[in-house]
Amino acid sequence: MIKVLIVEDDPMVIKFNTHYLEQVEGFKLTAVARSAEDALDILKSKKIDLILLDIYMPGINGLELLSKLRKMDKSVDVMVVSAAKDSLSIKKALQYGAADYLIKPFEFERFKAALERYLKGENLIRIQDDLSQEDLDKHFLIRQQESSEVHIPKGLDKNTLRLTWENLLTLPDNYYSTEEIAQFVGISRISMRKYIFFLQEFGALKKDIVYGSPGRPIYKYKRNNDSNLLNQFFD
Repeated sequence: MIKVLIVEDDPMVIKFNTHYLEQVEGFKLTAVARSAEDALDILKSKKIDLILLDIYMPGINGLELLSKLRKMDKSVDVMVVSAAKDSLSIKKALQYGAADYLIKPFEFERFKAALERYLKGENLIRIQDDLSQEDLDKHFLIRQQESSEVHIPKGLDKNTLRLTWENLLTLPDNYYSTEEIAQFVGISRISMRKYIFFLQEFGALKKDIVYGSPGRPIYKYKRNNDSNLLNQFFD
């Protein structure tokens, strides 16, 4: 059984990844860390075989954590599961030894294929001391070709996404709550949550937590200053 640690700060993404993981045989969720610091603490006390790692996190980001793990010579494998799709992030993750790189949002079948390919490689290494080139090519080194194109998820409207992004670009460079953004754009808070979730996962919004009275956490969001970030969706 492959013991898995999910390193992700968004509760909704944790829920989705946990649900997906439960549907793939041979894997067991051992722990969840909402920051790199929490992940390092967990690795000190628990045996983890595989980390599902986000890149965009407060404090130490996922790539920095992956680099730390390699410098510490931690015998744990990592799959990056992130909205970061720039070539630099992907190149760094692969240089640091990521077993796979899944770009959010992705289909369950892609997630399942990545885990099953990983499990086959692990089983092969465990049962065979000497591996042939054919074994490596078939089970370990050949990576499935996947399109890197990211589509607007079902349930989101391209025109509403454009309206949201264009309005965000006109706001002063501060953090705003979902309700504040919804009022500014002119759609309901419930609808806005879906667009903010996508924008944050894609890397167009940064998320922070503030604590109101009496200590209730409130998520606030700040736009990425790259105004061309979403152009691919509007061409």
